[in-house]
Amino acid sequence: MFIQTESTPNPATLKFLPGQTVLEAGTADFPTADAAEKSPLATRIFAVNGVTGVFFGNDFVTVTKSDDVQWDHIKPAVLGAVMEHYQSGQPVMSTEAAASGHAEHSGEDAEIVNQIKDLLDSRVRPAVAQDGGDITFHGFEQGVVYLHMQGACAGCPSSTLTLKMGIENLLRHYIPEVTEVRPVAV
Repeated sequence: MFIQTESTPNPATLKFLPGQTVLEAGTADFPTADAAEKSPLATRIFAVNGVTGVFFGNDFVTVTKSDDVQWDHIKPAVLGAVMEHYQSGQPVMSTEAAASGHAEHSGEDAEIVNQIKDLLDSRVRPAVAQDGGDITFHGFEQGVVYLHMQGACAGCPSSTLTLKMGIENLLRHYIPEVTEVRPVAV
């Protein structure tokens, strides 16, 4: 098994490509080791000293490290953990807890929210997945769109610029009711 790695715009996060499907559908975010209990793979990666976050996409795993460790020191251990997992035959997820996505929204703004979700799914999420992350709809209130940033996007130095200059401009262009985009922590 050959696992490729790619850097992301977030220097604390690396993208690991195992060359096979990680999740059949959706994404899974593990911002803490406690959250990883639903995933044998995430649990194994969190066992590496210095790992502070794990995120799964369709064909990739992004791993976030603490600032006090260098990638040169933990990358071999993370590669080993991913390889050991796939050789063990264990499932990536022990439960069907994957497929995190957009928050539900109903009410008078339902049509606007559907347009927002469609734009996020068609234009934003594929680009963000290239960088090892995901952005999902969290809410819409009085013209403000609230988005949840995951994986490499969470804590990325350029995430505010991406959110404000990229996503906000895109949504405002296509949906006049949108006045602002803000991140939320979940």
